[in-house]
Amino acid sequence: MNKEAKTGYGCGQSRGWVDEAVAAIEADQRRSADTHLWKLDVPALAGIDLYLKDESTHPTGSLKHRLARSLFLYALCNGHVRQGTPVIEASSGSTAVSEAYFARMIGVPFYAVMPRTTSAEKIAAIEHYGGNCHFIDDGRRIYGESAELAARLGGHFMDQFTHAERATDWRGNNNIAESIFDQMQQERFPCPSWVVMSAGTGGTTATIGRYIRYKRHATRLCVVDVERSAFFEGFATGSRDCRCEEPSRIEGIGRPRVEPSFVPGVIDHMLRISEAVSLAAMRVLSRKLGRRVGGSTGTNFTGMCLQAARMRQAGESGSLVTLICDSGERYANTYYCDDWLAEKGLDPSPFEGRIEAFLAGGELDLDFEESWAR
Repeated sequence: MNKEAKTGYGCGQSRGWVDEAVAAIEADQRRSADTHLWKLDVPALAGIDLYLKDESTHPTGSLKHRLARSLFLYALCNGHVRQGTPVIEASSGSTAVSEAYFARMIGVPFYAVMPRTTSAEKIAAIEHYGGNCHFIDDGRRIYGESAELAARLGGHFMDQFTHAERATDWRGNNNIAESIFDQMQQERFPCPSWVVMSAGTGGTTATIGRYIRYKRHATRLCVVDVERSAFFEGFATGSRDCRCEEPSRIEGIGRPRVEPSFVPGVIDHMLRISEAVSLAAMRVLSRKLGRRVGGSTGTNFTGMCLQAARMRQAGESGSLVTLICDSGERYANTYYCDDWLAEKGLDPSPFEGRIEAFLAGGELDLDFEESWAR
């Protein structure tokens, strides 16, 4: 018996499998080109340039592809996932789809813990990559049930809401912030005045905010929250104990608690807007792009428009960057369905005209939002 086996720290065979798993994930990344940074043509905003980084072009179709890759590498390199280890995640959305993709790639079972009301489209996407859907009736039990399922299966609870901010190397290593600033180098205003981002786990905002400070950029970070979410209140009050009992209807963002990965200290300005405004901006942007985007992208775009309106009022010039988080095709039966909107009591139509008018050169009332700046 070799020394490694005697000490109980694993065996060469296990380490060899981990090496192969990490290599497979790294090879997948090298095969993938970086996502596009689109410049949005808005002639009425003279001296203010708007950019959209299109994360919908990842292999699994969303920004969460980056997060899932980072989480798997973090779990593998910390010894949490080995050959045959079941991986469990608390997610009914894009994170689960992306994690199922990476789990299949390295050959481990994957279980997504989700409310029984999750849409058939999301379930099908997770199962397409070989994932298993574990349903619960009370969405508030998603964290506890995930941990309990991992214990029953002898698996690893990935826990995106805790580990998102630490799994990504925010100093570089091709993270999203490094990519944005690299792609902006040849633009008219290469250092953005603002990067605008909504919060789901908080991991992406933490990465961007830390990178900005590490590189000593003058860029400021604006985070946009939605109603039915605890993040804005947590930021404004400085309390991590804030709670929201109603679930967010903008998938991928908004949380019932201030998640462990949410890092308020890197945020310069935070906004909260209604779900109806998010969906109005989603529809307006979709028309401008000629293709559908998702609801969280509408939230991002609202924040971008509000910051651009402030810049124009102050006579400032510069650039703003936000993200296309995913494609709108996943939401054909929800956000783009009038019957679903009526059932949920959501009416984006009163706000669409106001956003369209702003992009055509009009004023944008800042009563869309609640606002809190450092």
